[in-house]
Amino acid sequence: MTRSSPEAQQNDVRRTRRALELTQAVLAEQVGVSRQTIIAIENGGYAPSVYLALALADALGTSVEALFRPARPATPEPPHAGSFQP
Repeated sequence: MTRSSPEAQQNDVRRTRRALELTQAVLAEQVGVSRQTIIAIENGGYAPSVYLALALADALGTSVEALFRPARPATPEPPHAGSFQP
């Protein structure tokens, strides 16, 4: 698992888990991690490994792509005056 800034990692783990009426503890047990790990993932504080992301998707009956998506990029900055643009 890797550390990530909250704004960088958006996911639907919490929403999907709640829709299935699963507790964090039950989901954690199903995928073999601690409840604290589930909390950190849901809060965007940690990005799960590929293996954990696959286990979460399987336990929640969905795909990794449906659970995890990159944060939307900020509005692009205008080019700086005098900068080269092909």
